[in-house]
Amino acid sequence: MSEHLEILDQAKSTAVDLAIQFGPKVLVAIAIIIAGVYIGRWIGNISNKALSKINLELPVQELLVRIIRIIVLGMFIIMALQNLGIQLLPLIAGLGVAGAGVALAMQGVLGNIMAGLTIIFTKPFRVGEYISIAEEEGLVENISLFSTVLGHYDQSQVVIPNRKIVGEILHNFGEIRQLDINVGVAYDTDLDKALAIINEILQKNLRVLKEPQAIVTTNKLATSSIEIAVKPWIKVPDYIFAKGEITKAIVESFRSENIVIPFSQHEIRILENKSIESGMKT
Repeated sequence: MSEHLEILDQAKSTAVDLAIQFGPKVLVAIAIIIAGVYIGRWIGNISNKALSKINLELPVQELLVRIIRIIVLGMFIIMALQNLGIQLLPLIAGLGVAGAGVALAMQGVLGNIMAGLTIIFTKPFRVGEYISIAEEEGLVENISLFSTVLGHYDQSQVVIPNRKIVGEILHNFGEIRQLDINVGVAYDTDLDKALAIINEILQKNLRVLKEPQAIVTTNKLATSSIEIAVKPWIKVPDYIFAKGEITKAIVESFRSENIVIPFSQHEIRILENKSIESGMKT
């Protein structure tokens, strides 16, 4: 029993000695880290306001603010470790070895981050633009370090890892797109009248942009019809709706004006047996 009491007394004595020796330093180190968190936030907020005046892309601005906060907090952590008397060189060497192992294990994540930085700084597309890449297309809703989010007309979203985007062929439609509608009319149609009707439809449709100017012109002499190309400019969110409205209006207006929209016709001739036989004999 006495031995246990002696061990307990020694443990208490050791704990008191450690508390006296390191307690103040630990408290100071904790205070330094807490101060670093608050000062990092404060400097980050100031940086955010300053960067917002430069009109940077929002993802770039958020990234820079985050880096600034991490740097400030890192400096205070180093100060806290130095206050505890910890040698930083061996610690840095150990972190370097551990970091190499982590980097090998997280190649995919790091690849996404590097690709995200490439997208953010080179700006091949921006939030609000319509893009097509690989087998996916949609409106860019968000760009982060890890992924890019595309929105579809059916309200669904596609999340693409950034490393799948960099190096691929990218088609950026921008914030506006040009409709491509082909309308066929009969060969005996008054083309000036047909073109005037289409131009009037485009002028009345509120989804059609005034600039750039729409293109309405005869395009092709097809087998059964003369094709008219209708190419107005539309904001990306209005693309499908405008296409349906304009097509419907053209069909209804042509019907009311007795303008025929012909369909493909094929003439099949059936030869009589006698003519076939005579042809074979000759």
